[in-house]
This record gives sequence, structure tokens and C-alpha cells, in this order.
Amino acid sequence: MILALVIVAALTFDFTNGFHDTANAMATSIATGALRPKVAVALSGVLNLIGAFLSVEVALTVTNAVVKIQGKTGAPKPELLSDGGTALLLIILAGLAGGILWNLLTWLLGLPSSSSHALFGGLIGATVAGLGWAGVNWAGDGSKLDGVIGKVLLPAVLSPMIAGIVAAAGTWLVYRASIGVAQRFTDSGFRWGQIGSASLVSLAHGTNDAQKTMGVITLALIAAGQWHDTANIPFWVKVACAVAIALGTYLGGWRIIRTLGKGVVEITPPQGMAAQSAAATVILASSHLGFALSTTHVATGSIIGGGVGRAGASVRWAVAGRMVAAWLVTLPAAGLVGAVMWWIGHLIGGMGGALAIFTLLVVGSAAMYLWSRRAPVDHHNVNDEWEPAPAVTAPVPAAAAS
Repeated sequence: MILALVIVAALTFDFTNGFHDTANAMATSIATGALRPKVAVALSGVLNLIGAFLSVEVALTVTNAVVKIQGKTGAPKPELLSDGGTALLLIILAGLAGGILWNLLTWLLGLPSSSSHALFGGLIGATVAGLGWAGVNWAGDGSKLDGVIGKVLLPAVLSPMIAGIVAAAGTWLVYRASIGVAQRFTDSGFRWGQIGSASLVSLAHGTNDAQKTMGVITLALIAAGQWHDTANIPFWVKVACAVAIALGTYLGGWRIIRTLGKGVVEITPPQGMAAQSAAATVILASSHLGFALSTTHVATGSIIGGGVGRAGASVRWAVAGRMVAAWLVTLPAAGLVGAVMWWIGHLIGGMGGALAIFTLLVVGSAAMYLWSRRAPVDHHNVNDEWEPAPAVTAPVPAAAAS
């Protein structure tokens, strides 16, 4: 029964990952009119579905980057299986709860933050609560960039900066190259370029993010004695995770799409293509080199870079500052929730503890959804002006005033 709760929670996280991170790929295409909102999220959903099947080689060992709950083969550590795997399942469930609740909170606030960091933060918090600080892989063995510092913190700092620089340079170049060309031709051409680059980011997102949930579910299956092959992922797990992230993507995280597409900078088609191309380039290059980057950080950095690279464009630095603040607190905030959830579950113990964690997760999720209905954002108003123009009152003639 605890295993079932973990699987449901993992697929729920995958679902929130989909709609939370849709903005990474499609925000600029929607903002410039390159794609209609519903078409954009449908395309992104299909590409996330395809991407989820393209790369699963390291899915089972993905948590090794931050916590020490598995061996090098991906099998759970024997000391965590002495009670039939309940201790490990409780850590995983609490960590997933931390990731889901942080994803939903940042979605409610319209803040693009990393779903991967939310998951890692939740797992770190639950692991610290359950196994102590020694249970976290902070820096690896020193032979390479690894652990929380090398795989999470350092890329979080560098990736948006690199993407921003590439996007700024790309924006400057495309504007220089299109001098003298009629705007209707440049806009049309760059919109097609946006569709291609945004599709590439969607595909990369499905490839990178769905496998994290596949690994978590497979780890839980092994802990519960329901799977024994550490070299492969069960086919039904691949399908379930791919469908979950695709469905979440299709729903569209309209609040975050609006922030990235309209809130940071007013995007034009050349800027949009440069930003998405920069994001795709950085993501694919990092994957080739073996670095795990947050697509959210890369996409946001590239959009800001696109704003900086265009002469006369203005970046809303206050909005960008709120995003950075959300990035800074993602790990500790999700970790705190994961730790609290583990303590509650451990205090009650066994199946009752797992049900308590799951109940709190459902209640918290429902509360944030209901709160979001007070000011809904959807495909109808996602492209509304970020800051409505102030009302202009016509001057009253002196004669009329008298």
C-alpha cells in the first residue's frame, strides 16, 4: 500500500513537472504569436512524450547525485531494506511531497523555478531527517564535479548566465543581420525559427526530466521487492511517466507561461528565436558533456539575455529578481517540507504515517488549486498586457469646470 502511494505521488510530481515547465519551451512562441496557446502546449506535450522514451539509461541512478540511498548499480542500500523497505519508501514519499508542494506554490505565484531542484530538495530534506546529514552526497568523492554542489548548485549559478550571454549575442546578431529587411518578412521568418527551437527544447525537457520520475518509481519497486533488475526500467513505468509529463504539459502552466512570455521582457520574434535557440544549445551541449542543468534556469536566462541584446528593450528586473529569489530558496524550502513530512510520517509510523503524508499532500495541493481559481490564468488571457496602461482622463475645460 505504501508503494502505491509512492507511485501515485511520483506520477503526480511528473504531472506538475509537465505543466510547471511548459513555459520553458513555449512561453516566447506564445508571446510573439508564433503559435496559438493551445497549439503550443499540445505540440510541447507530444514532444515531451517522445522525449521521455529517448533516454532512460541513467534513470535509476539519478538520485545518487544528491542522496546516498542507493549503491552504484542503483539498488537500494541494504540497511534501508531491513524493515521490508518501509524506511526507504517513507523517505521517497516525503521527498516527493516536498517537490510537489513547492512546484504548486511557485506555479500559484507564477514563478518559474526548477522542478528538478524541487525534487532534489525534497529528497535531501527527507534524507537528512531520516538518515542525518551524512546521508546527503554534498560534494562527491572529489574526483569530479558531483553531489549537491557540483550537480545542483554550480549549474544553477552558471547555466542562466551562459544562456543569457549566448541569447544576448544571438539577439544582437539577428538584428544586425536583418537590417534593411522589412519587418513583416523578419517576423514571419523568425516565428518559424521559434517553432523549431521551441520544439527542440520541449524534446530535451522530456528526455531530461521524465527519467527522474522513472528512476524514483523503479527504486521504490525494488525497495518493495516488486522489481529486481537494476539495469532496466519496467516498460509500464516508462509509459506512465511519459504520459504523465505529457498530460501535464498539455494542460499548460499558464501562470508561468505568462510570466516568462510577458512579465520579464516584451518579446519580439527575433528575440524569441534567439532565446529559444540559446536555451536549446546550452541544454544539448550540457547533456553531451554530462552536466545536469535546470531547463527553467536556462530558459529564463536566455529570455533575459534576449531582452538585454536588443537595443531599446527593457527588462523588468523586479520580476527577474523575484525569479532569482525563488531559485535561491527552492532547495531549502522543498527540503524543509520534505523533512517535516518525514518527521510526521515517522512519528505515526508504518502505513499510518504514509497515509498522513499523502493526506497532507492532497490537502495542500487542493488548497493551492482553489486559491488559484480566484484569479485564473488560461489560454484566453495569457497574452494580456503585463502592466495595463494607466487610464487617461481628459482635461475638463475651464468653462465647464466653472
